[in-house]
Amino acid sequence: MATTIACKAPMKATSDGAWQGDSPLHHALPLIILQICLVVVVTRSLAFLLRPLRQPRVIAEIIGGILLGPSALGRSKRFLNSVFPKESLTVLDTVANIGLLFFLFLVGLELDLRAIRRTGKKALAIALAGISLPFVLGIGTSVVLRSTVVKGTRQGPFLVFMGVALSITAFPVLARILAELKLLTTDLGRMAMSAAAVNDVAAWILLALAIALSGSGSPLISLWVLLTGAAFVALAALLLRPALAWMACRSPDGEPVKEAYICATLATVLAAGFVTDTIGIHALFGAFVVGIIVPKDGPFAGVLIEKVEDLISGLFLPLYFVSSGLKTNVATISGARSWGLLVLVIANACLGKIAGTVIVSLIVRIPAREALTLGFLMNTKGLVELIVLNIGKDRKVLNDEAFAILVLMALFTTFITTPIVVAIYKPARRAAPYKHRTVERADTESELRVLACFHGNRNIPTMINLIESSRGTRRRRVTVYAMHLIELSERSSAISMVHKARRNGLPFWNKVSRGAAGNGDQVVVAFEAYQQLSSVAIRPMTAISDIHTMHEDIVASALQKRAAVIILPFHKTQRLDGSLESLGTAFQYVNQRVLRHAPCSVAILVDRGLGGAVQVLASDVSYTIAVPFFGGPDDREALAYGARMAEHPGIALTVVRFLLPCLPAEVDADERAADVAALSDLATKAAEDSSSVKYEEQAVAERAEVVRAIKALGRCNLFLVGRSPQSGVLRLVERTDCLELGPVGSYLACSEFSTSASVLVIQHYDSRADPSMLVEEVAEIQDVSDTPLATVTPESSSPHLK
Repeated sequence: MATTIACKAPMKATSDGAWQGDSPLHHALPLIILQICLVVVVTRSLAFLLRPLRQPRVIAEIIGGILLGPSALGRSKRFLNSVFPKESLTVLDTVANIGLLFFLFLVGLELDLRAIRRTGKKALAIALAGISLPFVLGIGTSVVLRSTVVKGTRQGPFLVFMGVALSITAFPVLARILAELKLLTTDLGRMAMSAAAVNDVAAWILLALAIALSGSGSPLISLWVLLTGAAFVALAALLLRPALAWMACRSPDGEPVKEAYICATLATVLAAGFVTDTIGIHALFGAFVVGIIVPKDGPFAGVLIEKVEDLISGLFLPLYFVSSGLKTNVATISGARSWGLLVLVIANACLGKIAGTVIVSLIVRIPAREALTLGFLMNTKGLVELIVLNIGKDRKVLNDEAFAILVLMALFTTFITTPIVVAIYKPARRAAPYKHRTVERADTESELRVLACFHGNRNIPTMINLIESSRGTRRRRVTVYAMHLIELSERSSAISMVHKARRNGLPFWNKVSRGAAGNGDQVVVAFEAYQQLSSVAIRPMTAISDIHTMHEDIVASALQKRAAVIILPFHKTQRLDGSLESLGTAFQYVNQRVLRHAPCSVAILVDRGLGGAVQVLASDVSYTIAVPFFGGPDDREALAYGARMAEHPGIALTVVRFLLPCLPAEVDADERAADVAALSDLATKAAEDSSSVKYEEQAVAERAEVVRAIKALGRCNLFLVGRSPQSGVLRLVERTDCLELGPVGSYLACSEFSTSASVLVIQHYDSRADPSMLVEEVAEIQDVSDTPLATVTPESSSPHLK
């Protein structure tokens, strides 16, 4: 009798519509759309709930995948069969793996082999210890698991998979955690990232070995897989790398990258994935190798990230966590034996990573607290861990119970990283008191320390011209700490953060990074030229932080560097028609918080293009600076800053004192005496050198007279004004559009005041501010050494890491 087998028809791509009685859940396209939307909603909601705990987004995505799987919502057969039916899993896995393919391409972009080759001995020793000891413990753990829950698997592949699973450090997740904790640009952060980069490369080599061993029972076939995989890597380095370098060289800074280059590179990623899958390793390896060989200098890599990252990380990659979650059934971990094995795996994973890292760190004379912190940071797992486990599951090396145990291990070890690091690592110290917190009180022969903050290239020309104008005479030294403020957002990838930290957190004239500078990076060229041609010392710094805590980095840096003045860019930038366009209220919030907590004087720069192009020679500088003086501490600070600038041979200073008909009653005698003394000194300088300093007095009684007098100064290049002049000025000016600029500054920045002059609004240091309340919670912002990101040598480390 013939046997009839009924086969379910494959899903059609699209439905005929609900009005035709056709359910969209029975068709591939609407179903995958529903799955993507559900995954995004669940994972983003969990990320929002976990944000107060400062957990990386990967934690929310792992938990979201588990919740949508058979461990939680998947327990409902109706839900599972409706939203994730078996016939849809092939499409889901395909889309998820395409997203994963391009994500591994981004991971490869994060790793700079040149930097890894220059990794210092400390970081290399820590990386090797963080791999070897967990790998050995993983092999020991595999013996226990193989005798209990994974009895049918082959010994060799299982041993290697367990060793890799316990020894991995997630490079992208670690970068995110370090940035959240404000440690990315510190010595500890650079040490962790350097070791993690070495760990990442080693883990992928070991995983390739594990996949080759798991493919067939024949050792000869495994050998052929490894040899052809090595041949692919060699051919990629010899043939693909020159082609990608050619495209990168033809994509200079300031010009858009050709679409043909982008398409060719992305097509190369897919082709490489096809080749490595054909070899028998995995399609992910091809994408990873292409990412590694893409040149990291210039804008080419950054444009690739911008094109790929948002779509992949936001939509497609979370599908991989669901695909993994559908394979994770926590219910398989039942009974005392299974939970005991889970505890054993977690203990060995933590013990191997932390103990190995701590032991070697202590041997290389890293203090115990920093060594322990480094150990927990290196214990971070993430997506790469899930990739290893899923490959092991697909290759029948791991069964359901072992897979669930290892997924929970990865979740636990990553979850504990942030709270433990916050608890044990307290690098910030209360800054020692220092004397020169203002320009006014600074000794005429003393060094002036300036913390100059900028958001991007658009701030550089005016900032450099302002610094050049501020240096005064050559016998009065100026040290400028140029801090690049980088917002840490949800879309900030590890490659973006690491690249910016390496480029702006290191001295721009580093011999190792001269190749990058030679490609036309405007920031590098501008600061390098200014450093070489002026007598001003530039110390570059980088602050990568959330916009709501960015002011903490600025305050902490000013305290540590003992700055006399902080210069902040205004939150509005000049448009082509001359008007000011707001960049949003976020940076306005940062400026307001800095004004409130600053440990020194603060200046906000309204940039209207001071001097046009960058002027690096004193002979090129020819500016007229105007100081409207009404009285008060802030006006005196502006006057002192102007007096210092007037010592520059190319600066002409004009000070106009506005005499009010009657001083307000709240202005005490001491304030009046201080105003008179400051103006007397300036009048003396004006009498001695009338060509560079002019002093005038003008009586004003009403707003129209004040406005007319200020407009008469409108042909200058720069206004220096106090943020809060004497209280009577508010009645005369009647302008407070921006509280951080004060009445006079708000008027000078408004649209009705037609001028091309920039404005520097200065607030005198208020000793009542208590920056220590902020600083004690802020990770120490340190000068970055003269080594690349992945290079931390004894000579370049700070004393407490030696």
